[in-house]
Amino acid sequence: MLKSLRNPRILIAFLYDAIVSLVAFVAAISIRFETIDLRSVSIVELPSIACVVFFSQVTCFYLTGLYRGVWRFSSTHDLVRVLKGATLGVLLSIVGVFLFNRLETVPRSAFIIDWLLLVMGLGGGRFIYRIWKDLNVNTSKETKGHSKRTKVLIVGAGVAGNKIAKDIISNPSLNLKIVGFIDDNPFMSDRLLNNVKVVGNSSQLPLLIKTLGAEKVIIAIPSATGEEIKNIVRQCEHSKVEFKILPKISHLLSDRVSVSLLRNIKLEDLLGREPIRLEQDFVKGMIEGKTVLVSGSGGSIGSELCRQLTQFDPLKIILLEISEFFLYQVEQEFIEKFPEVEIVSLVGDVRNRERVDSIFDIYRPELVIHAAAYKHVPMMEKNPIEAIRTNILGTYILSEIAIKYSAEKFVMISTDKAVNPTNIMGASKRIAEMVCRKRHESKTKTSFITVRFGNVLGSNGSVIPLFQKMIEEGKDLPVTHPDIERFFMSIPEACQLVLQAASMGDGGEIFVLDMGNPVKIMDLAKEMIKLAGLELGKDINIKIVGLRPGEKLYEELFSSDENLYKTKHEKVKVAESRGINSQFDELLATLITLPINSDFHEISKNLKKILPEFSPDSEKELFSRNIN
Repeated sequence: MLKSLRNPRILIAFLYDAIVSLVAFVAAISIRFETIDLRSVSIVELPSIACVVFFSQVTCFYLTGLYRGVWRFSSTHDLVRVLKGATLGVLLSIVGVFLFNRLETVPRSAFIIDWLLLVMGLGGGRFIYRIWKDLNVNTSKETKGHSKRTKVLIVGAGVAGNKIAKDIISNPSLNLKIVGFIDDNPFMSDRLLNNVKVVGNSSQLPLLIKTLGAEKVIIAIPSATGEEIKNIVRQCEHSKVEFKILPKISHLLSDRVSVSLLRNIKLEDLLGREPIRLEQDFVKGMIEGKTVLVSGSGGSIGSELCRQLTQFDPLKIILLEISEFFLYQVEQEFIEKFPEVEIVSLVGDVRNRERVDSIFDIYRPELVIHAAAYKHVPMMEKNPIEAIRTNILGTYILSEIAIKYSAEKFVMISTDKAVNPTNIMGASKRIAEMVCRKRHESKTKTSFITVRFGNVLGSNGSVIPLFQKMIEEGKDLPVTHPDIERFFMSIPEACQLVLQAASMGDGGEIFVLDMGNPVKIMDLAKEMIKLAGLELGKDINIKIVGLRPGEKLYEELFSSDENLYKTKHEKVKVAESRGINSQFDELLATLITLPINSDFHEISKNLKKILPEFSPDSEKELFSRNIN
């Protein structure tokens, strides 16, 4: 205690509370006896009793943490500490006076009055100081030449908007001034939040920007749909004001909201959908206290899966990755952001049976999430044997060893390109799905689950980073066909649904994620140009370059001969797996042992023996469509 009191601010706070304690007790006695002349009060040894009360109370003030808070930022947490300190202080003082004179001369009601006065004095002093300090900071800021603060409109008067406003008000160094809230809830009209008025709704945004002189708009509606955000962005662009957005809470790994999280609008915000409702108990039951191995943990999907796993208290996460550079990046991120999570960083290739076996022998993972794969369609058309060996042989080896060491679940990440494949990558992933199905049919202790979904925004090698780079360089954006379209979802959304689907699976299922409506790549390119503040046809152009090898005009999430069923989660469906050729094992053995120098024709011929629907000539499928 004495060490803490060396801090001048804590000492001043302690002296204030000590004075309040003494004055409150004396005032309580005066009120009880309805006199300010304490000489007329019939309490024997009043000074000694006052000392007992005083020392009892200041001891409780310290022990209940009254001096851990900062008066400048007093909040409900400080009020709770005040209530604790006052309550325990009065109770201890009652015990002390009882031991002193059996409470023979002190009325019990005086202690009730004392408690009320303590709460008023301790709490009131702190909050009066906070109000004074806030007013003083704002006044001094104006007098120091900072009167020209950036005027801000906050769209969204909910919890997120309120937190952003508090952050701005409590941080004068941000040099921002909130001129109003905008909210579409009619019941919020003209209400005050942090003494700032709700001035209108989103349809009035351009008018309010002009009337209030707003220079920046903050979009603080984490639950907003893509269309709602797009509408707000268009109005901001028309009004020529800067705008920032708060990411969806579902994309964050905590509920912390502050100005530091604000960022520029991304394409995923405009394509946004309803927030995901995760059944936390199911997911946590699958992960909590378990050792989880994630293959391909350095990739876009693998690394995000690892981040999402941290929310569910795994025993440890094994990061298995072939690229030491990607593995190092993920490892450093986890050391910085998730120091409480035990991770094991392992460089390894899922095609290396001996290496994979040794990892399972040492760490015995109970949950295996297999995200390691080659996914770039044109690249795999040029290197087909690598697609076979990584996507098929790698899955074969990893799944075999998961069975050997009795892993509880094996979850494989698949792709929409596995449906009616027209390219090597898609065919290899479809056969990997069949490998998992075959493992399930062998009645092992390990449950095999496949999760299939389409493109994710911003993944390595996808169209989004390519367009961003070309826009930065001022180059024309290449679109392969005016009508080409793809399914898209954000990486965090995809990974959350992967964990949801995995927690629901008993084995043998192919879960298909709800990808929403397909998006035309042409429209996507136009939106990205607008977000960059450029004008199509003037600052930058779009050029049609033709379909690439193995590329389809439209993608499908399930085949016409797969029955699709709903699950208890609205964004997850399950496809009834198709039958597998009775010669599958023999044909697979031939395929995965093809010589390294096998040509495209030889590989395609062996793929078609397993997958009759495989059509490597993409033009045959150019105008076929089966989207449901």
